[in-house]
Amino acid sequence: MTDRFTESVVEDAALAWLHELGYSVLHRPEIASVRLNPGLPPEAIEDAFRKLTRADAPSLIERNRAAHRMLVDGVTVEYRRPGGSIAGAQARVIDFDAPASNDWLAVNQFTVAEGQHTRRPDVIIFANGLPLASGGHPLRSPIGLTSIGPAGTMRSARFSRPAHD
Repeated sequence: MTDRFTESVVEDAALAWLHELGYSVLHRPEIASVRLNPGLPPEAIEDAFRKLTRADAPSLIERNRAAHRMLVDGVTVEYRRPGGSIAGAQARVIDFDAPASNDWLAVNQFTVAEGQHTRRPDVIIFANGLPLASGGHPLRSPIGLTSIGPAGTMRSARFSRPAHD
């Protein structure tokens, strides 16, 4: 019999080691949803995370609007209750009533890879584990003014497209 050595085995070992070193370890759907939605089962939390990170719409503007709606209003999910009936709920993503209770993180030089293409914004702001804002084009000194004008506009346009464009 051969034991399967998979990527998840390596991930689990690395996370266990980091936990032993004192790091807080959160799994993707636990990042915000469990604390904000204590009555929802894990499969509903996972569904909310999937819907939010894969907003389906024909254009970038419509995807952004759909994602914004979910961030503000919550993500509509359905799940099976222990008795077998189906229930619906709005999974909260951000606590707007108590912003300080959210987990905020600013990351410098975070690399985003999509296929063979990568981008590295200067700053990305995460709220409850979700990337919400990015210093998309390189931040520049206000003295140099190098990101103003046509070059800055082109950089902004480049960072607003998916990495594979």
